[in-house]
Amino acid sequence: MLDLKFIRDNSEVVRRALIARNIDNIDLDGLLALDDKRRKFMHELETLRSKKNTANDEITKILKEKKDPKEKIAAMKTIAAKIDDLETKVKELDPQIESVLIRIPNIPHLSVPVGAPDKNKEVRRWGELKTFDFKPKNHIEIAESLDIIDFKRATKITGSNFIVYKKDGARLERALYNFMLDIHTKEHGYTEILPPYLVNRASMTGTGQLPKMEEDMYKLKDEDYFLIPTAEVPVTNLHRDEVLKEEDLPILYTAYTACFRREAGSYGKDTRGLVRVHQFDKVELVKFVTPKASYDELEKLVGNAERILQIFNIPYRVILLASGDLSFASSKCYDLEGYAPGMDKWLEISSCSNFEDFQARRANIRYRGKDGKVNFVHTLNGSGVALARTMIALLENYQTKEGEVLIPEVLQPYMGGQKRITGSIK
Repeated sequence: MLDLKFIRDNSEVVRRALIARNIDNIDLDGLLALDDKRRKFMHELETLRSKKNTANDEITKILKEKKDPKEKIAAMKTIAAKIDDLETKVKELDPQIESVLIRIPNIPHLSVPVGAPDKNKEVRRWGELKTFDFKPKNHIEIAESLDIIDFKRATKITGSNFIVYKKDGARLERALYNFMLDIHTKEHGYTEILPPYLVNRASMTGTGQLPKMEEDMYKLKDEDYFLIPTAEVPVTNLHRDEVLKEEDLPILYTAYTACFRREAGSYGKDTRGLVRVHQFDKVELVKFVTPKASYDELEKLVGNAERILQIFNIPYRVILLASGDLSFASSKCYDLEGYAPGMDKWLEISSCSNFEDFQARRANIRYRGKDGKVNFVHTLNGSGVALARTMIALLENYQTKEGEVLIPEVLQPYMGGQKRITGSIK
């Protein structure tokens, strides 16, 4: 979250940020009025507490002199009653302030284009779009003809927008996330984590999913636990309420998990196939860094995700998101979009974000500098990369005229040396 003092001292910056994000339901003036009232109460409290301490000293002195302290005791009781009253008022104000503060999004970085998603900026492209001497199929046609994904039975056993991988489809999915974990740990220096798939409310609040996006989350009925929307949540919260050492930064983690999202409000939009599903696999990258290094680390993070797509030879483009397309907690974000020739679409495969100290303040993640001072870390995360859209890109880019799918050379060792998917495995 944003620091209340920062909001107080930079209210116009926050107003412009809300406008840039097209957010009009935050009562900033009301928040500042509550903050002003609280600070006045706190000033009165400090004055009264000082008077109470003085009165205590005077009563002690009077008793030592064996005089009657009745008048002083009465005065002190009056002060104590006023203190109790003010403390009650402050306690009543705190949740009111918190309820507004926790709903204010992060400030977009100065390099972020201002406006709606149509202001997103293409930064660069990589790879050549593949040409075919036949009409390429989309991933649904490929998967069904090879019998490697069962959409109908997934709907039967769970519901719409769930999937069942089978045969070489299941093997390819497993090969993908194992390969990506190996690249990120062996080449990029990340430490592998296997976290829980359920997290508590504090964890979801710490990374910014709650309270804003609660309707998009799957929540347990009898316990205040949530299925994770991304490994970002449990991995970032590994260091909640901790003070790290500057010499240990940056800390780099990677994690494979299943991810669960209700996608509330998106029904009827890209509902067929693998484009928009409620459960999907993802390899996540999370960084804890010093403020000075965070934007250099963001570029490195994007490069780590790009490396995966380059190895797979999937054409992609890097998009810098505009202010109106940023996630709630992000200050700056790049999307990597892979090209799917069967659908003739660019599909978001990775998002790489710098949250600056926004998540760290919510989760109370700090570091002690070499000078002994304690400050909030900057947190970053990115998909390194996400399935199932990477699966879409692979199936559609590696399809053959004969209806088979070639397996990228780097994945063949993860599939026992297999070079193509023919649909022949029973």
